[in-house]
Amino acid sequence: MRVKFFGQSNFAHYPFGKAHKLLRTSAKYLAATLLTLSAVISTSGCSQINGQDYVKSQPKFDLKEYFTGPIKAWGIVQDRSGKVIQQFDIIMHGTWSGNTGTLVEDFSFYDGKKQRRIWTLIDKGNGTYEGRADDVLDKAQGFGFGNAGQWSYVMDVPVKERSYRMHFDDWMWAMHDGVLINRSYMKKFGITFAEITIFMHKQ
Repeated sequence: MRVKFFGQSNFAHYPFGKAHKLLRTSAKYLAATLLTLSAVISTSGCSQINGQDYVKSQPKFDLKEYFTGPIKAWGIVQDRSGKVIQQFDIIMHGTWSGNTGTLVEDFSFYDGKKQRRIWTLIDKGNGTYEGRADDVLDKAQGFGFGNAGQWSYVMDVPVKERSYRMHFDDWMWAMHDGVLINRSYMKKFGITFAEITIFMHKQ
C-alpha cells in the first residue's frame, strides 16, 4: 500500500509503514528541538549576577554621592557575537534636592549622532531607588548592594526605521579613584541581544 499527498512530496515514494515511521521520528526531533530551545530561552532570561555577593565589598557604592557633579564616561555596544557595533562618549552632571536627583546625560556617538537623556532619580531609602526618563517606559527600579548597584527598566530602542522594546538589566561596580564600571544587558523574550560596557570617571 502506498500513500499520496497533495503536491510533490517525498512521502509519496514511501510505503505507508516507512512514511509513518519517518513522521514519528520527525515529530520526536521537533519536540526535542522545541524543548531545548525553551530551556535556552528560560536560562538566558535569568540573571547570572547575584547582588548579595557584593554586600560586603568595598569601596561602597553611594548612588547619590557618585551622581552629584560632573562625570565623564566612555562606552561600547557589542552584539551577540561580541562585535563592537557602536562607540560613544558621555558627559553627565547630577544635582540633588533632598532625596530627588536630576542626572543629565549628553551622548556623543562616534557615527556623529547626539542624544540627551534626563533622569529623575528618587532615593526611597534602604538601598532602593526609582528613576524616570522620557524614553523609559513606566519607571526604572534600582537597588544597592555594597560596591554594586542594579537598575532594571524597559526602553524602546530605535534601530534604523524601526523600534524594538527591550528590557535593560544594568549592573554597576564602584572602583577606586572615582571610577564606576557599568555592564548593561539588552534583552527581549529573555534573550540577551546586545551588551553595553561603560566606564565612568567622577570629575
